[in-house]
Amino acid sequence: MDLAAILEYLKAALLGVVEGVTEWLPISSTGHMILLNEILPLNVSEEFWSMFEVVIQLGAILAVVIIFWKQIWPFRMKDKDSNEKGLVAFVKTDIMNLWGKILVACIPAAVVGLLFDEILEKYLYNYVVVALALIAFGVAFIVIENRNKTHKPKINTLDELTYKTAIIIGMFQLLAAIFPGASRSGSTIVGALLIGVSRTVAAEFTFFLAIPVMAGASLLKLVRFGLNFSSYELIILVIGFTVAFFVSIVVIKFLLQFIKKHDFKVFGWYRIALGIAVLIYYAVNTFAKA
Repeated sequence: MDLAAILEYLKAALLGVVEGVTEWLPISSTGHMILLNEILPLNVSEEFWSMFEVVIQLGAILAVVIIFWKQIWPFRMKDKDSNEKGLVAFVKTDIMNLWGKILVACIPAAVVGLLFDEILEKYLYNYVVVALALIAFGVAFIVIENRNKTHKPKINTLDELTYKTAIIIGMFQLLAAIFPGASRSGSTIVGALLIGVSRTVAAEFTFFLAIPVMAGASLLKLVRFGLNFSSYELIILVIGFTVAFFVSIVVIKFLLQFIKKHDFKVFGWYRIALGIAVLIYYAVNTFAKA
């Protein structure tokens, strides 16, 4: 194995770390991945990179599935003492109802993603859009959290979420599908907080929304790219996937503990600072090239 290949594998590992951290903290994984690839690009084709940055999210999804398995697995063994018959005897109705809300919330982003994915990627996946979305949603976090100091949340458990609430949160998730830098977790959490959902429920529902959305996006990218990986590309993909998985486990547990005692404003300030830094960096870089 030559030094050049080792360096590329290290880059893939770094990208996995960035994905695992930024996918769950509301600071935009797509935005960070675009920016990191600008500064430290992988030596791969544009087609592979487009697929890679989405598919390694499956590692992050797997972390959610493992951590929340008992809360999201809707099937059970039939209780011998139960009078329930048919499929109902093997289904946890509360969890199945939760999945109904998750799927409803995913519809807006799924429709737009399927119809306009390539167009959005072509025209909006650039540093200006990323920076502006980082700043805009950073401001939103601060404003909403300041407002919530005098407003107690109306929804404090997942069971209290209604289908209407779920579709509203799904509409906010749509913003992330359109504007890279908005952050899927950031936009859904902002939307949830805005309509009176508690921080913990907002974060957990956001985690669950990621499962069908990111799995669907990854499958779409794999189908379009095909499975004709070179050994070099396969190793890069496996490294990114694996690192994203382990980092995600740590970050998800950290975030759930963090929001028990703190609000989301620190992430809002981070987003604003990063967005401004990105605009300055590229303005200087553009001026230097002129």
